[in-house]
Amino acid sequence: MTWSQFLKSQAAVACDFACVDSVTLRRFYLLFFIDIPTRRVFYAGITAHPTGDWATQAARNLFLRHGDALAACKALVRDRGSQFIDAFDEVFRTEGINILKTPVRTPVANAFAERWIGTLRRERLDRTLVGPPTARTDRRRLHRPLQRAPPTPVTRPAPTSRRRQSGDQGA
Repeated sequence: MTWSQFLKSQAAVACDFACVDSVTLRRFYLLFFIDIPTRRVFYAGITAHPTGDWATQAARNLFLRHGDALAACKALVRDRGSQFIDAFDEVFRTEGINILKTPVRTPVANAFAERWIGTLRRERLDRTLVGPPTARTDRRRLHRPLQRAPPTPVTRPAPTSRRRQSGDQGA
């Protein structure tokens, strides 16, 4: 049995970080999960400084958002990155998912994730200028009022007709 056949039979999910360079010359790291049998990609988050605690929280959020879609998952394939700490693995173990760590310096073992990163680069990042990921959504809420209250109605005086005004002046 090949590695690819094994992963498909286990209903595995692969995860990895993809590097995204912005127009401001900053590097961001995109954490994603890909369901191997369906090839469905789950976006977990993007950050400039991926830490173990951040990745653990992203894994928790993944199950909050997409727990039903990952119910049949039996294994998680990941590399040996320093962001994947024991607490990260424990999130998956509590869901009944085994952790499969790839061998050191063997990207072929996580081929599904690596292929998706290559597709992301070729089809999107090579043709798109990427700005800071949270510039509009987090800092400025242009579509909401500051107090989150409806605007106060402006009361205007009732319009008067010109005939009355001219008749009042002549009387």
